[in-house]
Amino acid sequence: MEIIPLKFPDGDNIIFGQTHFIKSVEDIHEAMVNCNANAKFGLAFSEASGAKLVRTSGTDDELIDIAAENIFKLGCGHSFLIIIRDSFPINYLPRIKDLPEVLNIYCATANPVQVIVARTELGGAVLGVVDGEPPVAIEDDAGKKWRYEFLRKIGYKF
Repeated sequence: MEIIPLKFPDGDNIIFGQTHFIKSVEDIHEAMVNCNANAKFGLAFSEASGAKLVRTSGTDDELIDIAAENIFKLGCGHSFLIIIRDSFPINYLPRIKDLPEVLNIYCATANPVQVIVARTELGGAVLGVVDGEPPVAIEDDAGKKWRYEFLRKIGYKF
């Protein structure tokens, strides 16, 4: 078993999941730009048979390269990673989860992520993810006020 950190720039978000078909690369790309025509993202998909390449797409070359490097390092067939800049996964997740070839979303976050990977003679398998750090306290009234104000500040509540 290995623990592999995903590496992406501070402030960027990711969507990390599993899909089952090479068509996913184009379908995920189309889903992203259909949700936000100005989306800045990089996408990488680990092909599990045939040429067994890391297939890529996106609208930002830097983010495409970062996604590809992460997926290549993971070495887990049919996994995909989207690195997103200047928007949030919540804007894209419903559409991506609705794609017929998408099987699973492991996480959608801006937090540090570690991927727990098992290796066999066939390849790598994602067993799970560690998304961020553990809580240090239980929310109090000040925390509730902060949450309320924060969601309105970033435009997700009115």
